[in-house]
This record gives sequence, C-alpha cells and structure tokens, in this order.
Amino acid sequence: MGNPARDIFSAALDLPQAERLELASRLIASVDGPDEPEWEQAWEDEVDRREHVAHAGPAAREPGTPWSQVRGRVLERLPR
Repeated sequence: MGNPARDIFSAALDLPQAERLELASRLIASVDGPDEPEWEQAWEDEVDRREHVAHAGPAAREPGTPWSQVRGRVLERLPR
C-alpha cells in the first residue's frame, strides 16, 4: 500500500463504524464486476434456505463437522 492509500486508510479508521462500513462497501463495489442476476437469485435462495433451517430448530439442522477435522483439512492444504 502506497503512502496516499496508507493516509486514506488511517483517516478512514477515525470514522464511525457505520461510515467505515459504507466506505468499505463502496470500495468493494467499485472493483466488483457487473451484476449477475442468476448469482443474485442463487444467493437469495441460499439465504432463505439457511433462515428456514435456523428457525426450524436443532433437529432440522445437519450435523456440523468437528473443528478437529476442519482444522486438519485446512492444515493439509497449507504449504509447509
């Protein structure tokens, strides 16, 4: 990160959280590609599915993977 970017970042850290979030969203949007309606719909469908599962209670949820297994898989992928 160059000096101007570092200065802007430093100034941004002084903003209230809501303004930092808005700035971050706008920066990300400035480098994102064009909207993809199919992707947006798929994401909305996934959010709806997760909301339904969350409201259905623990019996409706699929069991998660134990942290020890997830950690092991991540460590296997990291370069040594």
